[in-house]
Amino acid sequence: MLLAIDIGNTNIVFGVNNNSEWTHNWRIQTDPFKMADEYRVIFSSLLTEGNICNADINEIIISSVVPSLVYQFTEMLAKLLPNGNIIVVGPEIYNKLPIKVLNPYQIGSDLVANAVAAFEKFGKLTTVIDFGTALTFTTIGEDAEIRGVAIAPGLFTAVSALAGKTAQLPQIHLSPPPSVLGENTIHAIQAGVIFGFSGLVDSIIERTQSELNEKLTVVATGGLSSIIAPLTKNVKIIEPMLTLNGLYLINRNVKG
Repeated sequence: MLLAIDIGNTNIVFGVNNNSEWTHNWRIQTDPFKMADEYRVIFSSLLTEGNICNADINEIIISSVVPSLVYQFTEMLAKLLPNGNIIVVGPEIYNKLPIKVLNPYQIGSDLVANAVAAFEKFGKLTTVIDFGTALTFTTIGEDAEIRGVAIAPGLFTAVSALAGKTAQLPQIHLSPPPSVLGENTIHAIQAGVIFGFSGLVDSIIERTQSELNEKLTVVATGGLSSIIAPLTKNVKIIEPMLTLNGLYLINRNVKG
């Protein structure tokens, strides 16, 4: 069995893959101040609840955009899953992947995982939009290389900044409002953020296609992809498990 872990700034997503099938997956809140033993209690509890025997997990792959947690997790997993061979996704393994990473030290390992999964399923000339703490656009070019990335604040990040910097605007639930003409404070913020970000998504995709002079396959992933994608002109495909699928494929390529 493979345990794949994607450590993000807001959430840690992880899952167990057995014979190419995801049998379990979980999402917990990221806390960079938790100690290895605290994470070990959480992981042990969830694996036990899923009737997964620790001894059956013999492969582990970690992607992290929180550097301080890499050591905590490798230490924790070495104790919890002593049979597991641990791979940490980073520049030292990128030469074994089916795509070329042109700037290996300037791109998050989660975006590399997204690109690998998207290339495997959709091929070249693909853009992955990840609706996470940051809103990222990762484009795979004609020669199976990551051509570049665009990064904007994520939707929750934007709303949190808005609420934190103003005296009267509250935190809100992110869902499409009935109209772009908000008749109350909540609908006004929803209109600006939801419809504004859907326009941002279309603008970035259209500019990317114009610059490359190519039509792109556009794939969305991340928690809010199902909310924004239907409001855009260019996003037709949603892949909720894209990052974990990418980690599965990276593990397979590194093993040879």
